[in-house]
Amino acid sequence: MALAKLGPVVLDCPDPGALAAFYAEVLGGSVEGDGDWVDLRVPGGQALAFQAAPGFVPPKWPAPDHSQQFHLDLVVEDLDAAEKGVLELGAKPLDAEDRSRSFRVYADPAGHPFCLCAG
Repeated sequence: MALAKLGPVVLDCPDPGALAAFYAEVLGGSVEGDGDWVDLRVPGGQALAFQAAPGFVPPKWPAPDHSQQFHLDLVVEDLDAAEKGVLELGAKPLDAEDRSRSFRVYADPAGHPFCLCAG
């Protein structure tokens, strides 16, 4: 028997509203709240929350001396189309050159790594 139920995955960031809007464009869903805490409700998916973190320093990838802390795997039907979309929304490529792989790595506008994975 489980002791707990998983709540939203929470990302620290400098601007919760802006980062929630980025992920709402990528994943769909509705943004709720403003200020220091913003929720993203994704239909049929895990909720994400975004928390203001003064002095936020983004993770580095890849860097053995600076942990990426966590990353999101986002499953997509078309890697090229999804890549075009996230780049237009402000993502930065981290490891997306190898087109033979089933995934590509990016950073969101706050610097958190995420992967687009072929579904």
